[in-house]
Formats: sequence, C-alpha cells, structure tokens
Amino acid sequence: MRHRNTGKILDRKKAPREMMLRNLAASVLLYEKVKTTEAKAKTVRSLVERLITTAKAGDLTARRALISTLPQPLAVKKAMEVLGGRYKERPGGYTRLIKLGTRAGDGAAMVQIELV
Repeated sequence: MRHRNTGKILDRKKAPREMMLRNLAASVLLYEKVKTTEAKAKTVRSLVERLITTAKAGDLTARRALISTLPQPLAVKKAMEVLGGRYKERPGGYTRLIKLGTRAGDGAAMVQIELV
C-alpha cells in the first residue's frame, strides 16, 4: 500500500534519484530555467523552493545547509548572494512550470521549470 507516500520514484533507486534531483535543483538555481520532463520538474520544485527559503536567511547556518545539499559550489554562492536577496520579500512560490509539449523520442511530457 502507498498510503500517504507523496514522493515520485522516477524509475531510479534512492541514491541515484536523490543525486539527480540535487543536480537538477543546482541547475535551476544556476541557470534560472531548465527544460526537463514534467515528473522531474514537479518533484524538484519543492526542493528548489526549500533551498531558496533557506538561502533567504543569509547566515552561516543557511550556507552550510546549502553546501550539504547542492553539489556545485557556484549554485550555493548564487543562491546566497543573488537569489536570497531577490526573494527576500516574497513569501513563497519561487518557481513556474511552462508546458512545452511532448518529446519526439518517447512522447514524454516536457516542461520548462524557471524561477519567477
């Protein structure tokens, strides 16, 4: 039974799935928009929202929390210095999903996840 299980498995084991989502979140923070499948975008959206909320604090504890989550140091730097200040007054909802249609190879629903 899957009662109250909300996360998506994305056809991967736990460790590769978590690393893929952390890398995707770092890409969203660095490039501010990424083209990916709809399932991955919906899953990574909550992670990106939490990371930006953490970066808004702007202190050493927040930086260390981001370092432990994000694999790229430049993503941590941008989140702390640029995005934390940009969304200081915004209470949430930092991302937007734009549907792009289906992928030609396998028909997967593609979206663009971007920062608002």
